[in-house]
Amino acid sequence: MLTLRPARQRGRASFGWLNSYHSFSFGRYYDPRHMGVSALRVINDDFVRPGSGFESHGHRNMEIISYVIQGTLEHRDSLGHGGLIEAGEFQLMSAGRGIRHSEFNPSNSESLNFLQIWIEPNQLDSEPGYQQQPFEQPQVQTLIASPDGRNGSLRLRQDALLYRIRLSQPGDEHRIELAASRTGYLHVVKGALSADAQPVSSGDGLTVQQQRGVTLRAASEDSELLLFDLP
Repeated sequence: MLTLRPARQRGRASFGWLNSYHSFSFGRYYDPRHMGVSALRVINDDFVRPGSGFESHGHRNMEIISYVIQGTLEHRDSLGHGGLIEAGEFQLMSAGRGIRHSEFNPSNSESLNFLQIWIEPNQLDSEPGYQQQPFEQPQVQTLIASPDGRNGSLRLRQDALLYRIRLSQPGDEHRIELAASRTGYLHVVKGALSADAQPVSSGDGLTVQQQRGVTLRAASEDSELLLFDLP
């Protein structure tokens, strides 16, 4: 069964320097029908104006993934990490028993677009941690995060897998498979495609339940999705 979460129905927060679109309840946006899927709690599509960003703030007991789509993200945290995350790179911050961080767009002219993703961990009050890396993509489906860090992926403190999927040309197809006990969630980063017979495009989400696979077919160039394989 596929359940569509249309981009146009997402929650929205606008603060002048930030436009954010919430796939699930977050901040002042609350919808009891959209509280997350399995351990996936937050997908925020954030657009940050030049020279602006999030001041230092705290998190606890959450796996926080940032994926930079356009521009550059400047990160600082209470563990002493600091630096730039460029377009195409992923960051995974394990908040554990507590961490503070700030996120800024350091550019004076270019907007920043990044996805902020929260996954609930399967261990509480653990040692905070930080990981960051780009991922080359010679294949259609690339593993980004996993519980054991397999194949060079980021190590996630949850029984979950995160993949990036790219279809370069209209008509390109790719089949994703899920184990019978698993739940899938697809988030369309950009482009247009179909998932089985369901058309989807940028910002849309699809929950996959009680079926073992989905066939993706691109309808535009450079279609990109994130696949969450969840308990």
